[in-house]
Amino acid sequence: MRFHAHQHQYRSPSEMGAGPFHRPFGRPGGGRRRVFDQGDLRYVILKLIAEKPAHGYEIIKAIEDRLGGAYAPSPGVVYPTLTLLEELGYIAIAETDGARKLYATTEEGRRTLEENKASVDAIFGRMAEMNARFGGGPAPQILRAFANLKTALKLRIGRGQLTETQIAEITAILDDAAKAVESK
Repeated sequence: MRFHAHQHQYRSPSEMGAGPFHRPFGRPGGGRRRVFDQGDLRYVILKLIAEKPAHGYEIIKAIEDRLGGAYAPSPGVVYPTLTLLEELGYIAIAETDGARKLYATTEEGRRTLEENKASVDAIFGRMAEMNARFGGGPAPQILRAFANLKTALKLRIGRGQLTETQIAEITAILDDAAKAVESK
């Protein structure tokens, strides 16, 4: 059975915080192209779950890692795709922890992957090329995490006055993080 998927727009590394020296994947002259063609993301998610049962967030991170940090699908794309895969009978919830669902492939899902092995292998081959192309620069994952920290601090400070206790706690967290990074 062939998948029909949402279209996904590629976000260049500079849009992800990796800097202006990277060019978008695929086109001469730096033109944009989609990371995944129609239906590809469903195969990617299904294969990742077949390799190891996972939660939605883990799938997003696995895709980002396999693409060298150059692209990460949004939760607004991944979670509906998980629901569709479940409705198709390709995955099932293995366990739940509150709102978190651990997904595992079903026999039908494994059969679908095997029937579409050439396509799936080609998709993962393109992902490996992208990882090789973008994975060697400054670690985009670290730049993204640093940007997230800056945003969290700005949002917290913007909510209003901090107490002395809050200031001490936040300072200790930041100092501990700095020491941990420095020791790596």
